[in-house]
Amino acid sequence: MSTVTTEAISPMSSPHLMLSTRLVIDLADAHSKLRATTDRNGAAVLIHTGGEIDASNEDTWRQLVSEAAHLATAPGPFIVDVTGLDFMACCAFAVLAEEAERCQRRGIELRLVTRQPIVARIVRACGLTGVLPIYSSADAALATAA
Repeated sequence: MSTVTTEAISPMSSPHLMLSTRLVIDLADAHSKLRATTDRNGAAVLIHTGGEIDASNEDTWRQLVSEAAHLATAPGPFIVDVTGLDFMACCAFAVLAEEAERCQRRGIELRLVTRQPIVARIVRACGLTGVLPIYSSADAALATAA
């Protein structure tokens, strides 16, 4: 389930992010295999994910990544923590790579957090190491200068 607060406050004054109603409903659906929370830490935006990402929820994943990325401000970063995922289909990597390129044009680095060797292997095999740098924890991704 997504933990989202929808208060009318300055985006930089709260760790909670305002996401679209549609996205909140999709993530809260009892049948959704994707769970996510979003947070802000200064100019950085973080997504923490759990469950599974596959073709059945690719549109929800794309919307989540896009909306959260647009809330990040330069110099960012935009951090996507996938350590809680049980499965990540190729479509999930494609969404991240596409958003990483958009973020780069805005001066923001998308940083992927995982401790699963298979995720790093897929990123390397797909030639995405230049656009999807991998960190072992959200704290490490936050601590690294852009």
